[in-house]
Amino acid sequence: MRKLLIPIIAIIAVLAILGTMVMGPYNRLVSLEQDVNKEESNIDTQLQRRLDLIPNLVETVKGYAKHESDVFKSVADARSKLAGATADGTAAQKAEANAEMTSALGRLIAISENYPELKADAQFTGLRDELAGTENRIAVARRDYNDKVTEYNKVVKSFPMNLFAGIVGKHEKEYFKADSAAKDAPKVDFNNGDEK
Repeated sequence: MRKLLIPIIAIIAVLAILGTMVMGPYNRLVSLEQDVNKEESNIDTQLQRRLDLIPNLVETVKGYAKHESDVFKSVADARSKLAGATADGTAAQKAEANAEMTSALGRLIAISENYPELKADAQFTGLRDELAGTENRIAVARRDYNDKVTEYNKVVKSFPMNLFAGIVGKHEKEYFKADSAAKDAPKVDFNNGDEK
């Protein structure tokens, strides 16, 4: 009986040591992944804040610029796309929808240049300033998210952690990148009111 007990204790000790060696890296991966998820949630929160501001801004502009229906439609379409991406999209889909929304909002804000009374409207300037503050918060949230993704991806891709990460199903995370079209600001010609 004693001869059988010693190998069992040795096996249990080896399993305990292996379990301890696995728990640390696994918990580190889980912790880093939760940091990434939290930062992604912060982006979603700021995108939602932006979505909530847009209807008020559009209604204010509509009061002055009723014939700018194509701009209003592009804002509404971009808002719908961003709302869908925020609800259940990937980081790439959110970035693409965000870029489209930024472009549409740029055209909406540019309308104010043609309507001096709109530029002077307190509600419009307040909403525009609030939107600018939200844009800054989105930029900070994106930076923080990408920092956490970088930290996570470094761990997941480093040897020997990459072997362990693959076994437990932890894979590289996607960065929140700006859409390539977002690098080119829309050109507006106020002489004929058309966008180029």
